[in-house]
Amino acid sequence: MVINWNDVLEKIIHKEECAAARNQNKIPYSADEEGNFDDRSKDISWWTNGFWAGLLWQLYGVCRDGRFRAEAQEIERKLDESFMSAEGMDHDSGFKWLLTANADLLLTGSGESKNRLLLAAGNLAGRFNPAGNFLRAWNDETGEKAGWAIIDCMMNLPLLYRASEICRDPRFYAIAFRHAQTAQRYFVREDGSVCHIVRFDPQTGEFLGSLKGQGMKEGSSWTRGQGWALYGFALSYRHTHAAEFLETAERVAQNFITRMQEFGHMPVDFCQTSDCPFEDSSAAAIASCGLLELFSITGKEEYSAAAEGLLEGLLADRCDLSTESDRLLTHCSAAYHDERHNFPLIYGDYFFIEAVLKILKKETFLW
Repeated sequence: MVINWNDVLEKIIHKEECAAARNQNKIPYSADEEGNFDDRSKDISWWTNGFWAGLLWQLYGVCRDGRFRAEAQEIERKLDESFMSAEGMDHDSGFKWLLTANADLLLTGSGESKNRLLLAAGNLAGRFNPAGNFLRAWNDETGEKAGWAIIDCMMNLPLLYRASEICRDPRFYAIAFRHAQTAQRYFVREDGSVCHIVRFDPQTGEFLGSLKGQGMKEGSSWTRGQGWALYGFALSYRHTHAAEFLETAERVAQNFITRMQEFGHMPVDFCQTSDCPFEDSSAAAIASCGLLELFSITGKEEYSAAAEGLLEGLLADRCDLSTESDRLLTHCSAAYHDERHNFPLIYGDYFFIEAVLKILKKETFLW
């Protein structure tokens, strides 16, 4: 079946116009069974709080609808509260401020947005542990997690590359580059599969082992983590032109392409049994963006074909384009061992839209 992606985009724009009108002043994370968004604005430091704004900015870049811009800028202002919470500032600053302040800066030239972006980048850079050349993931009062790093952070490194570009300061670039090298060494296995969490001794930098994190078990392949690695290493190549990062991104991509063919829909973990019903459509959307990024870099059509295959599968029966509901992608999961599965997640919606815009060459590049 040949998909007219321009028609899909028009339906998405109309749907999101309706969703934005219904959800003013909200920062959604998920939706209920009827497709109505929840609101995380009271938990202002939550890691996904930039994705709804990023989605609106991407569509604003296409249609210049002032309602999208106004709602996205309101979320950006709300996120200022996070700067006053040391506990709330963690390694996910890229997800929050690349999709808000960076988007605003790129599309409007806002000086306030530039200031926010640099504040966030400075805080992220401060999480760098030079003993092990990694960015610490989460905060905790006991110090138990002082040596923890996670694969998701590959998607936050562009905040540092962007700050280095704006300030012409190589320190940001150097931190991002070194973390990417560390992730390449300790997270990516020889076959291109990826672990979620790695532990280092925070004093010496010694590698202590890996943890299953949000995957099924230690040694398995959590699909969203595979997507973060695939897209994240491709982005580090784009910013650095270091061949080692491209090689890693392609190795992860080959593993992903091979293993996804075993399943009808995207599993939460590639090692789960065939009768396990847990899905993660967000992993398919993220990987699609990474594969399309690799296609733009290498020109290898296997990447664009795999990406479009994933998107067509989502569009067929894991996508809700009705204007009556707020959700877009269905059947996402946050983690394998969570009690709730197969529900909407806002970052799934964001990456699905970004992928469609990549195909149409209408994307605002925010990473």
